[in-house]
Order: sequence, then structure tokens, then C-alpha cells
Amino acid sequence: MSLRTILYLGLAVVAVMLVVALARAIPRHRPVMPEPVAAAIAIAIGFVTNFFDTLGIGSFATTTSLYKFLRFVPDERIPGTLNVGHALPTIVEAAIFIVIVAVSPPTLLLLILASIVGAWLGAGWVARLPRRYVQIGMGSALLAAAVLFTMTNLKGSQFGLTGNALGLAGTKLAIGIAVSFCLGALMTIGIGLYAPCMIMVSLLGMNPIAAFPIMMGSCAFLMPVASLRFIKFDAFSMRAALGLTIGGIPGVLIAAYLVTNRLPMIWIRWLVVIVVLYAAIVMLRSATHRTAGPQSEEPLGAIP
Repeated sequence: MSLRTILYLGLAVVAVMLVVALARAIPRHRPVMPEPVAAAIAIAIGFVTNFFDTLGIGSFATTTSLYKFLRFVPDERIPGTLNVGHALPTIVEAAIFIVIVAVSPPTLLLLILASIVGAWLGAGWVARLPRRYVQIGMGSALLAAAVLFTMTNLKGSQFGLTGNALGLAGTKLAIGIAVSFCLGALMTIGIGLYAPCMIMVSLLGMNPIAAFPIMMGSCAFLMPVASLRFIKFDAFSMRAALGLTIGGIPGVLIAAYLVTNRLPMIWIRWLVVIVVLYAAIVMLRSATHRTAGPQSEEPLGAIP
């Protein structure tokens, strides 16, 4: 059995677990199933946010912004809705990019496992860190990386971010595993994985598109597990979650086609700049608006 087959079997298992849990929960939510207009809005939000998620922008921040602007989901139910609704589209993303982007199977499996282990084992340690300072540090690093990526795109390979490798070995693989472990741990306090993962693979000499199956594969395993707890305690909006799932899967398919078939590599490299810059601005903005006290409404669990 190949390593890719193992990954696909793992994705299938978590997908089935999530679908079964959702099916069992639906009868409890029938009295609040949406009207046609609300259903259309929920599906449209799912399509748009998962389309951009597949491009590497992420989905949690954009979805949260739309929910708050439209007053579509109560604040206390947003974290659960994000995890439950985006989980299946993220599994589809992972399945597509794992087969389309030929990242070395050992590299792919080890980096995904490292982020999962980091999320589980590192959660307790990371949760004790002052989140505001983590966001300032990570946001500043991403901002510097965005400048470096821009200079690379404008000036060429002397800046060292134009690698085309699809696998790692030796010291670089060890570094990748260690960084993935840390990124997985940081996901548990709301620090997104996508932009830092893009930076990591590029600094290690890999093709930027190699980040897609790595980062999406990591989230595809973490989000369903987090979702099961939210479903168990009914801490989510069923109508919004179903909208994210139903609208999200077509959005993923269309965006994946564009990334893998229509976007030249130089466009993908500029896409990395946009993703990293966006993540840096959002992170620094969040840090400047955060007080030192606990933030109980922050989304927990896997955050793309």
C-alpha cells in the first residue's frame, strides 16, 4: 500500500465520521432549517469563502467577517460553524491537491503528521503563550517575508525563493518537520497555517505550489476531529454549516482547476505574496485590537 493510498484512506475515514455525525444531528435542527433566501445566502458564502480558501487565502477570517456583517450566525456559534461547515470542502481540497501536485509522498506524509502531532501535543504549551505577542511576531515575520517574495518576483533568484523541488531530504526535511510541528501547535490559538506553510516550503527550496497539499492535508485531518466535538454539543449553526459545505465543494473544484491548469507559475508566486501580505495585515490588526485578557470567543481548533 502506497503512502498516498494511506492518506486517501485517512481522508475517507474522517469524511465518513463527519458525515455520519452531521446526519445524526440534523433531526435535532429541523425546526431551525433555513428559508430559501437564507439558504441561498448560506450557500453563496460557502462558495465564495472556499473558492478563496483553495487559492490559499484561508476561509475562517472571510467567513467570520461575512457572518458578522450579515448577522447571520450568533458569535458564540461561529467557531463551531466554521469547523463543521468548512471541514468537508477542505477534505476535497486535500484530495485534489494530493493527487495533482506530485509532492514526494514521504515528505507530504511526514509534514502532515508533524502538524497533526503539533496540534495535539503542543496545544497545552502554546495556549499558555500570550496570543497578542505571538500574533505580532508572526505578523511581522510574514510582512518581512512578503517583501522578500516581492523582491524575488521582481529581481530573480538571488533572493533564494525560486526553488522547484517537490520533496525534502536530510536536514531540510528535519527542519520542515520541526516547523510543521510548531505551525500545527499555533493553529490551536488561531494562527493560520496557510501563509506560514507557503513561506516554509519556499525557504526550503520547494515549489510554492507544493504548499497546497501539505497545508490542506493538515487541516483536512484536524478540522473534522474538532468538528465532532462541536456537533456533539450542538455548538454550531446547522443552516450555516450546511451552506458552507454545499456551496463550498463547487467553489473548491473551480478554484483548484484554475490553480492547477490556468495559472502560470509566476502568477502563483504573486498569489503567495498576496496571501502572505493579507495574513500579516490581518494578524497585526488583530493583535493591535486585542486586550491582554482572555478571548473566549476566538475560534479554536484547526484554523486554515
